[in-house]
Amino acid sequence: MQYSHPQKAAAPFPAAADCLVLTVRSHPAGPLNGTCLLTAYISLFTLALLAATVLPLSSELLLIALLQEQRSVIALVLVATAGNVLGSCVNWFLGVFILRFRHQRWFYFSETQIEKAQKGFNRYGTWSLLLAWVPVIGDPLTLLAGVMRVKFSTFLLLVTTGKLLRYIFIAYVTVSLQAAPI
Repeated sequence: MQYSHPQKAAAPFPAAADCLVLTVRSHPAGPLNGTCLLTAYISLFTLALLAATVLPLSSELLLIALLQEQRSVIALVLVATAGNVLGSCVNWFLGVFILRFRHQRWFYFSETQIEKAQKGFNRYGTWSLLLAWVPVIGDPLTLLAGVMRVKFSTFLLLVTTGKLLRYIFIAYVTVSLQAAPI
């Protein structure tokens, strides 16, 4: 598939949006140039990182699009996992420091809400961090793990395991469906 950009002069590096359009719409037989491929990986990492914070984003669609382009499954899974875990680590660190501000008027959570969340976390335990990938509950769970001062190495192991298994599952389903005869 030929791609032409309506600009008068070609830039030495394609814009990120152009690379993503190329990545999603290019033919599998036509490989992307190295700059666009790198941009696709960086975009996946960044989107996965932001999706793991409290921002309402999803990295799964970009991962699926890149997998359909027959890119390296292992590399894509590892890049998405690394970004998503790093975003969860940001939440954990925010949780560690957030209670310092609980007596400020602008602080969002009440003491009752904090106590209720802590009781819930204590009821289900540290193993609940394996569910940090679940939409809606996963991001607050990682923040709460910081508030509860879960040991960082334990946090990292459980969150990485859960998120890695989720991305492996998505990749497996995507590649399997792609290989299935229609």
